[in-house]
Parts: sequence; structure tokens; C-alpha cells
Amino acid sequence: MRTPKLLAALAAAAVLLAGGAACTSPERTRIVVTTNILGDVVAEIVGDQAEVSVLMKPNSDPHSFAISAREAHAVQTADLVVYNGLGLEEGVLHHVAAAKAQGVPTVEVGARVDPMQYRDGDAAGLPDPHFWTDPARVVTAVRLLTEEIINHVDGVDAGTIRQRAESYAGEVSDLDAELTRRFAAIPAQRRVLVTNHHVFGYLAERYDLSVVGAIIPSGTTLASPSASDLASLVTAIRTHQVPAVFADTAQPARLAEVLAAEAGIAVRVVGLYSESLSDADGDAPSYLDMMRFNTEAIIGSLSGG
Repeated sequence: MRTPKLLAALAAAAVLLAGGAACTSPERTRIVVTTNILGDVVAEIVGDQAEVSVLMKPNSDPHSFAISAREAHAVQTADLVVYNGLGLEEGVLHHVAAAKAQGVPTVEVGARVDPMQYRDGDAAGLPDPHFWTDPARVVTAVRLLTEEIINHVDGVDAGTIRQRAESYAGEVSDLDAELTRRFAAIPAQRRVLVTNHHVFGYLAERYDLSVVGAIIPSGTTLASPSASDLASLVTAIRTHQVPAVFADTAQPARLAEVLAAEAGIAVRVVGLYSESLSDADGDAPSYLDMMRFNTEAIIGSLSGG
């Protein structure tokens, strides 16, 4: 009869064969985070107090990325799994659910930061998972994650974690104040957004902007626009004299370019880091960098800069 230790060893060997050697040892990987935006936030909180493994690669689409067998094993053996939730990580949520069923502590951050609902489009009435475009909600997430990490991750020093978290929360609050000032300078008649899909509802609510349309009228990039959707959007662009369409840098801008041509007006296509960070040498390697990059791109486009 195979002993539990033998079974565990066989399982570990199978994982290594399936996915290759892990970049960190299993003994040190304590926190697994699904998205790279939340991964950056968690890393700022824990510092060197715990190992953080982020599943989503830079410049990826959270709606469609998948994970390897080794990464799935890491999810199932973590001290804590942090995920955005509210349907965002469509290709990974079943792995999170399986880990939760096995007793792994998980925290669905989006569900615990007072989520908004989509107001229109295919997802109207459903919770909007894109909370990180509102820095005030990210501050709430930081404090939530701090307690979850202290409660579930062995070996961390609670005082150090709380000190790091409060310092980072202060940086995010400063960012919020900075963005409030910057967005307030956009002229009233130019405070409109057209995006690739519904991703900036929180930012619009926080900084008094209006989302007048999306190329894909859904909360996911996996949906497709209909002819009537595109016709309605062309009307919105003409009515509001929209100067720019904002498309995610992780998604091809083809649809936005086609729409701009159909509208018959000069509409620039501007890339934003809306759902993923860039790699380390890109424009948005951290959450704070991402928000500042997007802010400058939006303000420059809407103000005629």
C-alpha cells in the first residue's frame, strides 16, 4: 500500500514533469495571486515577509489567460490565494474554486470593496470587476489583504506587514488626490470616454467622467460587438464629438480603427493599460505607474493635447 508521503512525492514529481521546475521552492511560495495588478499590490504589502507567485503574465488579458499544471498545483497548495473575482479571471476561476473546495484560504477582493454594477450593455446589472481603476477602492483592498495575509500566511511579522500596508495605502491615497486634481482640469464638454469594452466605470465615477460607449458592450473582451452595437457607438461618437477611442494595450486595436473609419471623423486610437501591467521595462510595471500612465494618456487625448 502506498503511504501518504509516497503519494505526496509522486504528486510533486508529476507536477515537475508537467510544468518544469518552479521558480521558487514550494516551501517559500505562500501567496498565489491571479492577476498581476493584485500581484503588485500584494508584493508591496508583504515585501520579503512571504513569497508571492503571480499567475498572470505582463501584457496579458485577465479574461482569457490560462495556467500550467505546475501553476494549478501552486494554487491548490498555497497558504492563501488572492483573486480579483466577480468573473474576471474566466480561464482560472475553476482552479480557484477547486482550491477553495480543498480548504485553501481564498480572498475574492473585488467582491469585498463595494463593487459597482454595470449600467448598460450585455452585462447590465452584473457586478463590475474592474475596481482597481478607483484608487480609493484599492486602499480598501490593501487593508483587507493585510488582515488576510496576517491571518493565513505562516511566519509573517504582523507589525511589519501592517507598517508596509499603511505606507503603501498612503501612496495610493496620494495618487487618488493627484488624479482628482488632474482630471478636474479636463473641460466639461470633453469629459467623455469611449473604450474597447466596459472597463473604466469605476474611474469615471471617481473622477466625474462619462462613459458614452464601448466597442464591445460587455465586461469581457471575449464578447463580440454586433452591427447595431457599432452603429450606436458611431452615433455616440458623433453626438459627443469624441476625440479619442481608448483600447487596451493587450488587445489589437483593429476594431477601434474600423470604428474610427466608420464614424467619418478624426478619432485617435489611444492605448491604455486597463487590465494588465506591462513588463518591468514598459510604461506600467506597477499599479501606481499604470494609473499615472493612463491618466496622462486620457487627459492628453481629451484635452486636445
